[in-house]
Amino acid sequence: MSRSQMFFLFAAFCSAHPELILGQNCSENCNACGGPEKDQCLQCHTGFSLHNNICVDIDECGTEQDQCPYNTYCLNSHGSYQCRACDKACIGCMGGGPARCRKCAPGYRSSGMKCIDIDECSEEGLACSGPNVFCVNTDGSFHCQCAEGFTRKGSSCERDLSAAGELKGLFDDIQDDEIAVLQQMFFGVVLCALATLAAKGDLVFTSIFMGALAAMAGYWLSDKSDRVMDALMKGR
Repeated sequence: MSRSQMFFLFAAFCSAHPELILGQNCSENCNACGGPEKDQCLQCHTGFSLHNNICVDIDECGTEQDQCPYNTYCLNSHGSYQCRACDKACIGCMGGGPARCRKCAPGYRSSGMKCIDIDECSEEGLACSGPNVFCVNTDGSFHCQCAEGFTRKGSSCERDLSAAGELKGLFDDIQDDEIAVLQQMFFGVVLCALATLAAKGDLVFTSIFMGALAAMAGYWLSDKSDRVMDALMKGR
């Protein structure tokens, strides 16, 4: 039977059964058929190819019919395909994941047929230099971070004023007159203790008490005389 005769018979059959042209009773993926079975397809939907009256999926990725942009890869689907982004470790790829890279992206290097992150913080000649700064590795890169209590100003890390204030000693803000009062209180407590011991008749503690009392009196008189002289000098 010639091709023209086959076409004539097919046209006559379609005229007698218009519902088959529309694919209403055809199997999945068939656009036109000679019956409901999957091996009776005459025309396939887009994305499928007719083989022995059966519609099979076209692998657009395998036949290079895809139009995926740069740095993406083709993933075949039922009757179509998808373009998916390459792994961030890749520059160009043949599939998903860092093991399908055509080339490793900056910040990554090839190791065992796979692109892995470079730990810049362990490399020699690190860019994070200077005191009070340390390196923080990230996926594909790194950044320099100031230590706790320091803030980056320009190219260096300087101590925070608030943090510096928190590190002050217990007596950093004490005034001179407050120091004098504390000294007097201290000497008073010592003298009281020595007086208690001297009252028991111990000659050693009695001698220490008398010496401390004399020293305290001398310090007090010298301090008073200094204040009197200072007042007289300011009064002139």
